[in-house]
Amino acid sequence: MRTLILLALAGLGAQLVDGSLGMAYGVTSTTLLLAIGTNPAAASATVHLAEIGTTLASGAAHWRFGNVDWRVVIRIGIPGAVGAFAGATFLSSLSTEVAEPVMAVLLLGLGLYVLGRFTFLGLPAGNLGKPLRKRFLSPLGVVAGFLDATGGGGWGPVGTPAILASGRLEPRKVIGSIDTSEFLVSVAASAGFLVGLGSEGIDFGWVAALLAGGLVAAPVAAWLVRHVPPRVLGSAVGGIIVVTNVRTVLRSDWLAAGDAVQWAVYALLYALWAAAVGYSVREHRRTPEPRADRDAATPEEEPADAAGAAASG
Repeated sequence: MRTLILLALAGLGAQLVDGSLGMAYGVTSTTLLLAIGTNPAAASATVHLAEIGTTLASGAAHWRFGNVDWRVVIRIGIPGAVGAFAGATFLSSLSTEVAEPVMAVLLLGLGLYVLGRFTFLGLPAGNLGKPLRKRFLSPLGVVAGFLDATGGGGWGPVGTPAILASGRLEPRKVIGSIDTSEFLVSVAASAGFLVGLGSEGIDFGWVAALLAGGLVAAPVAAWLVRHVPPRVLGSAVGGIIVVTNVRTVLRSDWLAAGDAVQWAVYALLYALWAAAVGYSVREHRRTPEPRADRDAATPEEEPADAAGAAASG
C-alpha cells in the first residue's frame, strides 16, 4: 500500500510539472520505477499505460483552457505514434546508452537557446501565427516518439524545445499541443509493448496509482499554463531542459563526474535559473506582453473574421 501511495504522489507531481511545462511525466515516473527494481521495458510500458489516461485528461483540460493548436497535434502526433510503436516493439533489443548522452547535448543546446531567448527577448512575436510545417513536425514526431518509448520519456523534452525554438507558437500552446498529442504516442507505445512483451512485468496496480495521481493534477496544470505569462513560462521551460540534460551529461560515461562536481554544477545552474526567471518576471511587469491569441489572428482565423464583418455590414 505504501508503494501505491508513493506512486500516486509521484504521478501527481510528475503530471503537474508535465502539464505546466510540457515535459517530465515519463522521465520522473520511469526513474522511480527503475529505482525500485523494475526492468526498463516493463517500466516504460507501465508509464505509457498510465499516460493513456493522464494525457487524455491533460489534453481535455488544455483544450478547455484554449491551449491547443489542433493542426500541430495531428501533424506531430500521428508520426509520433508510428515512432513510439516502433520504439516499444524493439526496446528489448536496443541500447540507448550511447544515444542518451548525445541527445542530451543536443537538447542542452536547445534549452540554452530557449532560456536565453525568452529571458532576454520575451515572447518571440515575429513568427507567431505562421503555421508550423509538416516537413518539420513529422520527422520531429517520429524521433520524439521513438525516443519516448525506448527511453521511458522524451516526447516533451524533444518536442517542446524544438517547437518553442521555432518561435511560431506561444509557449502555452506549445505545451498544450505537445501534451494533447502525447495521447496518441502513449496509445501506440502501449500497443507496441503489449505486442512485444505481453503483460509480463507490468503491475496494473502501479499503472492505476500513477494514473490516479496524474488525473488529479491534469486540470490544475492546464489552468496554470493558461495564466503564467509567456515570458516567464519560456524561462521556466528553458531552465528545466538545461538542468535535466546537464544531469544526464554529468552522469554519462563521457564525464562520469563525481558527486562533489555534480552538486557544485547543480547549485550554479539553479542559481542562474532562479535569476533568469526573476529577471523575466520583472521585465514582464515592466512591459506586459500582448496575448498572441487575442491580439493577432492566425491565417485560418482571418477569413472567418472577414466573413463575419461582411455579414454584419
